[in-house]
Amino acid sequence: MRREPSTHAVALLGALLALGVSRLGAQGPPAKPPQPTGSLQQKARPAANLSDEQWGDLYMVRKEYDKAIDSYAHVINVRQSSHESEAKTSIVWDKMGICYQQKMDYGHAREAYKKAIRLDRTFAQPWNNLGTTYYLAGKPKKSIKFYRRAIKINPASASYHLNLGTAYFARKKYERATREYRTAIQLDPDVLTRNAEGHGTTVETRYASAKFYFYLAKIFATAGNPDKAVRYLERAMEEGFNDRKRILQDPDIQKISQYPAFVALMKKPPVAIKD
Repeated sequence: MRREPSTHAVALLGALLALGVSRLGAQGPPAKPPQPTGSLQQKARPAANLSDEQWGDLYMVRKEYDKAIDSYAHVINVRQSSHESEAKTSIVWDKMGICYQQKMDYGHAREAYKKAIRLDRTFAQPWNNLGTTYYLAGKPKKSIKFYRRAIKINPASASYHLNLGTAYFARKKYERATREYRTAIQLDPDVLTRNAEGHGTTVETRYASAKFYFYLAKIFATAGNPDKAVRYLERAMEEGFNDRKRILQDPDIQKISQYPAFVALMKKPPVAIKD
């Protein structure tokens, strides 16, 4: 099994994850991405025993994405010149792609992810990340094949299953979406509140709607987590899900029907929040 890159505090589009805000909109054909060069500008760097790749990671955490891209480009150029491990270089291309994606430059992000894949086709993260660029550009159907490929390589990643479920939900394939969400939650019960796994991107723009939250409530109810089930059911109601009969008759929701918080919620449901 290949070794995944070390975990850093990199949260791709984290604010969108928390808020469920949609930032879609396809862009035009991307220009040719800049090629790595051997001249990295060392502008007023504080003295620190960091490698160029570590500087890139630090810049990414600071959200100084252009500086991070320059650092990664230098690393790539040096490694290609010295014929270092292609797998290690693949990781750097993936990081560069994340920087471009943070800049909403999906064209350059895709080019970087594809370069990462060409160097190491067993590296799951760029397959997943490539899928997110299409999802965020309003093409969930196209994103599905990339998520599937990532899952084939690493079926134990909760984020990949979550992303695939998100794409299915956007395609209104609710049963498939539910299956993938359930798998994601089984692998990592906190996956919905995480921003990223290491350097792998998580689709932060979820298909957030009343039905979306209702299905999450069903999943958590069957997973034996009534607190989260009630929490998401309440959120569904706030978003306008007002089919009381469906809620009470749903076989998954019935599993928490005697739970005090559920009983209290049904006695006093929240008023839908209007825009």
